[in-house]
Amino acid sequence: MNRRVRLVLVPLLVFGIGCRSDEAQTIDASAPVLVAHRGASAYAPEHSIEAYELAIEQGADYVEPDLQITRDGVLIALHDLTLERTTNVREVFPTRSRTEERRGQPVDVWLANDFTLDEIRQLDAGSWFGDAFAGTQILTLAEVIEAVRGRAGLFIETKAPEVYGDLGFSMEKLLLSELARHELDQPGADPETPIVIQSFSAASLKLLRHEHGTRLPLTLLIGGEDAAAEWMTPDGLASVAEFATGIAPAKRLLLDGLDVIDLAHELDLVVVPWTFRAGRPGGFDSVENEMAHYLYELGVDGIITNNPDLFPRTPPRGGK
Repeated sequence: MNRRVRLVLVPLLVFGIGCRSDEAQTIDASAPVLVAHRGASAYAPEHSIEAYELAIEQGADYVEPDLQITRDGVLIALHDLTLERTTNVREVFPTRSRTEERRGQPVDVWLANDFTLDEIRQLDAGSWFGDAFAGTQILTLAEVIEAVRGRAGLFIETKAPEVYGDLGFSMEKLLLSELARHELDQPGADPETPIVIQSFSAASLKLLRHEHGTRLPLTLLIGGEDAAAEWMTPDGLASVAEFATGIAPAKRLLLDGLDVIDLAHELDLVVVPWTFRAGRPGGFDSVENEMAHYLYELGVDGIITNNPDLFPRTPPRGGK
């Protein structure tokens, strides 16, 4: 089977792993998958309602919420463990910081887990991006589900689950409970709202698959060279296939010689690299051409991008 045919078939096979055919996640298996990274985060504050709404308007198949946990155990959509980069927490709670050492220097940080949801509701999570977004609030996972449901899928990331485990929280259990509350914890439960769970933590994905028994599709995020050396080899990919249904490598890792995409496809693993940004087209003259190269030359199954409006749904003229 050639690579282009695999691009058509692999998402359906993998996103429905462990299910009867009538239970498989419903996605458009005839086209590559578009995942909006933190929503349409090139144009609106990441993880804001505006970013998610715009991503859907721009044709995203999935939006990607990162998860953190509040002090009172609520899952929220936030990339960082801390609040100071994307909110005005310094002004609202000036005395609630902790001091951490970063690059040998003490730095004041405001951990999301030090605040209740009610306190986090008091923060402005939009002004950092632009005045037009002043007053934007951090969303709970429940609010993300309610906003997106029926219009796109959710590519949910368990962020720093071990950190929260040390604090007495099981991010995996909280996530599956929230999905169950919305009747989205089974593959194909809502064909209009497919669910994929991703993580840099193999341990988190193994817990989800083996301890909690989820049959939802799971994707291993792969970032640095050490992780690539562990997972992006024939033996490593075979290990991934024991607990996950796909890999999401940093895009540069797919240009280093080893034909990871073919190896992954032989194991029925979906390949969805990250992150494609208009301002950083990786040596190409545009991010559209960069994404097209990965999709139609290298044969990946989808793209994670800040710019969903620039996603090339079809090969460029003259391309494969």
